[in-house]
Amino acid sequence: MIKVIVIVKQVFSICYGNLSNLKKSLFILILVSFLSCSKNPETFIEHLNGYWEIEEVTLSDGTKKQYKFNETIDYIKINDSLKGFRKKLKPGVNDTYFTSDDAEALVLKIESGNLNMYYSTPYAQWKETVLEASPKHLKISNADKNVYLYKRYTPIKLDVE
Repeated sequence: MIKVIVIVKQVFSICYGNLSNLKKSLFILILVSFLSCSKNPETFIEHLNGYWEIEEVTLSDGTKKQYKFNETIDYIKINDSLKGFRKKLKPGVNDTYFTSDDAEALVLKIESGNLNMYYSTPYAQWKETVLEASPKHLKISNADKNVYLYKRYTPIKLDVE
């Protein structure tokens, strides 16, 4: 990081010559702030657990598909050892869900500054990369470069007497 600042400072001095020290300091401060704003993928982990509803898919060619209604949602559960599962659920009313016994085992790994999710079933293995994760949204990219945007699922509540 210090090497980057020194190089930028030298280039800046060559390009802009005799600017005041205040302007140079301001430029370096902005540069350092910009470089330090990169997202830490470890912070995504705490937001993965829970129920997720797909909101939009952006295909690798840029085509977008919006989802207004979903018959199924994803339930993700990760434990302290960064292992867990993803399961498809069909939501009912008042916090009820219908599902099969099938689940996709998954392992989280931080690699090259990315949070990767490695899935395995008896039939296939694949990897997805978490691009963003917050309390309300989850964005994942797969090997085909399709990007999936999820929103936190809100259960259907009915006043049944």
